[in-house]
Amino acid sequence: MCNESQLARWGRAALSRRAFGAGAFAGTIAACAPVERAAGAGDTGLTERAVSFATDAGTMDGFYVHPAEGRHAPVLLWPDIAGLREAKRQMARRLAREGYAVLVANPYYRDVTGEQFADFATFAAQGGFQKVKPWRDKLTAGAIGSDATAVARWFAGQSAVDPDRKMGTQGYCMGGPFTIWSAAAVPRIEAAASFHGGGLVRDGENSPHRMLREPVHYLIAIAQDDDAENPDAKTVLRQAAERVGCPAEIEVYSGDHGWCVPDSPAYDEPEAERAWANLLALYSEAL
Repeated sequence: MCNESQLARWGRAALSRRAFGAGAFAGTIAACAPVERAAGAGDTGLTERAVSFATDAGTMDGFYVHPAEGRHAPVLLWPDIAGLREAKRQMARRLAREGYAVLVANPYYRDVTGEQFADFATFAAQGGFQKVKPWRDKLTAGAIGSDATAVARWFAGQSAVDPDRKMGTQGYCMGGPFTIWSAAAVPRIEAAASFHGGGLVRDGENSPHRMLREPVHYLIAIAQDDDAENPDAKTVLRQAAERVGCPAEIEVYSGDHGWCVPDSPAYDEPEAERAWANLLALYSEAL
């Protein structure tokens, strides 16, 4: 699980990489998009915009992107600890090109609006862990379930969303458990994917492993260093899935915490691409 000492190491690596110039970050971002991509608003096959809507806790904001034509299955993307930023927008665009309507939520909307850190290096340089801690402390299972319910309600009013398709959710780092909490709260969600998610097995009745439900399909991709710290977690998760009878692919990947995110110092392109292929297979089957 992502912690302060790990973030400090990441921060030094991210800042070192940034010293090579903007091209290093741009190249890594490009790695998460297909070769035939068009950048940002220049991609005429997609429609994207900043959005905001009411929740029980205030006004959530986020980034919404979908194919320019047709109606599509909706997906809620929960970012990692550094929040909404270009790396996450690019990931959402890539998924939209596969035929999904994707909302990247600002998980910290209760305290701040929009992007707070341009990339992970900025997060590290600006003391991001300390800055977001009081915001993150509010993101309990109940809060995330309520937020996911509001997102599902908002999706229901979007013309690009197919009302007959099920909903998916994916999350990274702290967003990993959010996907399970979201699926527990929203009946429409039938696919939930956690990538290097932190705290999937913890004490208390709201531990994500105790909130798996059928018929949701789960993809739980565990980082190798997280597995080394808590080797029993994968077994507990598998047993929990078996108890409720839900399909669950639970695997330890040969990448460290953060390997899926293109602006993370731990980014591992081959393993990120393998995780991406498994995500698409999950959504194809469940949505």
